[in-house]
Amino acid sequence: MRTMLARIALTLSLLVPVWFVAAALGSKFDLWSWRIGLGVMIVQWGPRILIGTAILGLVALIVTLARAPRAGWRAALVALLIPLLGLGYLFWVRSQSADIPPIHDVATNIDDPPTYSPALLAVREGEGANPVAPLSAPITSLPAYQGPRFAPLQGKTLGQVGREAYPEVRTLTVAAPPADAFAAAQAEVEAQGWTLVGADPATGAVEATAETFWFGFKDDVAVRVRPAPGGGSLIDMRSTSRVGLSDLGANAERIEDYLDAVEDRLGED
Repeated sequence: MRTMLARIALTLSLLVPVWFVAAALGSKFDLWSWRIGLGVMIVQWGPRILIGTAILGLVALIVTLARAPRAGWRAALVALLIPLLGLGYLFWVRSQSADIPPIHDVATNIDDPPTYSPALLAVREGEGANPVAPLSAPITSLPAYQGPRFAPLQGKTLGQVGREAYPEVRTLTVAAPPADAFAAAQAEVEAQGWTLVGADPATGAVEATAETFWFGFKDDVAVRVRPAPGGGSLIDMRSTSRVGLSDLGANAERIEDYLDAVEDRLGED
């Protein structure tokens, strides 16, 4: 009976990662909405499942070690460790997110950010996506930022909140002429595997949509290449999530990685 309990605990613990993977991939392939996959299956039920399997694993470990012969204790230990690792990861994510502002729209130039085309804005609106607000708007004037939770952001614009959180996200200045910089910008969009929405060499504008592997979250990207005063080019970028209040830093990370890759593509340090 003790060995059987350990095996049951181990089997259930091994099914825990399957639950989380199913929640993410089910959302990605439209088996259910991201609100079900992330909000219900992971945020609501994830911790309960992890705690429940951890308790079962602990009981199985105690029972198998209580008296000889101590058969099955290794399976019980693994059954305990799997959910404990999952809980540790969830707590780590929560602690990291506590230091990240609740924004989902980041740009290198907050005073004159790249803009999205009417066609892409129409796609976002048709999907019920987050509205693209001016980065100059006071953040607490926006519908998504009402209530006492956002009182510390009072008096700041959406762009200022992003700049304070990600001061390293800045316009990239390169020595390459605009035509070469534009070609590198478009090539890197394609290299990233993003869906190219539009590219206009005349205006230096590139639009694309990035999709995350887990959950299939879509973020829209606007890149703008302009001549720099005195020669060279200025490359600006904006990345905006379609869903969710906080992007957990994903848009800023995307911008940094992309601009670093464009700089490398142009052979500049």
